[in-house]
Amino acid sequence: MAQAFFGGVHPNDMKAATNEKAIEQLQAPAQVVIPMSMHFGAPCTPTVSKGDYVKLGQKIGKFKGLGAPIHASVSGTVAAVEPRPYSMGGKVMSVVIDNDFKDDLSEEVHAPADPDALSVEEMVEMVKQAGIVGMGGATFPTHTKISSGIGKVDTVIINGAECEPYITGDHRAMLERPAEIIGGCCYLAKMFGVSKVVIGVEDNKKNGIEALNKVIAEQKAPVVVESLRCRYPQGGEKQLCQAITGKQVPPGGLPANIGCAVFNINTTIAIYHAIKDGMPVVRKVVTVSGSGVVEPKNLECPIGTPVSLLFDACGGLKDETFKLIAGGPMMGMAMYDLNTPITKTSSSILAMSEDEVEKFEPTNCIRCGRCATVCPSHLVPQMMAQAAERNDLDYFQKLNGMECYECGTCTFVCPAKRRLTQIFKQARRAVMDQNRKK
Repeated sequence: MAQAFFGGVHPNDMKAATNEKAIEQLQAPAQVVIPMSMHFGAPCTPTVSKGDYVKLGQKIGKFKGLGAPIHASVSGTVAAVEPRPYSMGGKVMSVVIDNDFKDDLSEEVHAPADPDALSVEEMVEMVKQAGIVGMGGATFPTHTKISSGIGKVDTVIINGAECEPYITGDHRAMLERPAEIIGGCCYLAKMFGVSKVVIGVEDNKKNGIEALNKVIAEQKAPVVVESLRCRYPQGGEKQLCQAITGKQVPPGGLPANIGCAVFNINTTIAIYHAIKDGMPVVRKVVTVSGSGVVEPKNLECPIGTPVSLLFDACGGLKDETFKLIAGGPMMGMAMYDLNTPITKTSSSILAMSEDEVEKFEPTNCIRCGRCATVCPSHLVPQMMAQAAERNDLDYFQKLNGMECYECGTCTFVCPAKRRLTQIFKQARRAVMDQNRKK
């Protein structure tokens, strides 16, 4: 059993609605809207124009600096290149493609003659060209994480915790696609030059652990599965590193500072297909759940599919649906438009009833200190909130407010129902905006 990390909470996992439901393939839509911003860094520049014919897997967005390329998730004709609604709010430049349902594969997509004969440099380049990013939500370009960690990283960790309530896509991938996960681990082991890769899985997914261990034994793969205690946010990079290695990432630091590199289950599968098949990221597994959904499911769909079609595939929404959330209930964001598209980092879409949302008006902080006892980053949320509310961004930073990764544990335990995570999201963005202007 792995070690513990500081803080954390134990919300009801709410996974029973989908954890035994196999991943279903959603029929491709008549039109996809592919945002040019699905990664950490500046948005991509579209490389196609209205009227162009594009093929499945063709590069349609190029990046400059820190980023990752973007590819067509269907074949067809470009209907528009224009700003469209985005899941993170506002609009972002997007490529709109009318699907011809032929799935003509681009000539850019081709498998290497012998994937096992590739050099480390060739594998990293294939990951780069496939447009792989942190698909659990971090969005950091994977090729950059790998290339910057070679020679520095001695522990490669695969994040199979999937600790946030409702979400079960990674769990289903362990059961249905264990060979792809282990294959991606083997490629990561070769790129980093490590003797083994560790997959951290919470112990409420015992059948997932068994499925992975079976493939590891059959292939004699350099992979070890570590069982983790169930506690949110076990899947946070820093918490996962501490649970697996016993080492703590220093304030302001990254896992690489303690010799670790962390990759999501979906990212690992994408690495496998990029190197073995030459296939870029064009599809995503999404959990559709919540009491407002008629029939919760795990769906795999082309990137750019409107959220509305996923709900339609689940029988639609119930009348008592009160709130829609992109992501999980702890870290997700309220949705304002059902036409927003699925992206590389979409993990779940939730429809919540009024009973689930709990309509309570926040009251004054009673200084109980609960938020500080559960914060996995050792922060003092009540003081950070005071600084943020009076717009004292300097003091917010002195309190290490930028170390907050908006996990939602403080909001979860607050008896005054203060919207602490929302306050910190706004403060952190204000700090980043301020720093960009300097």
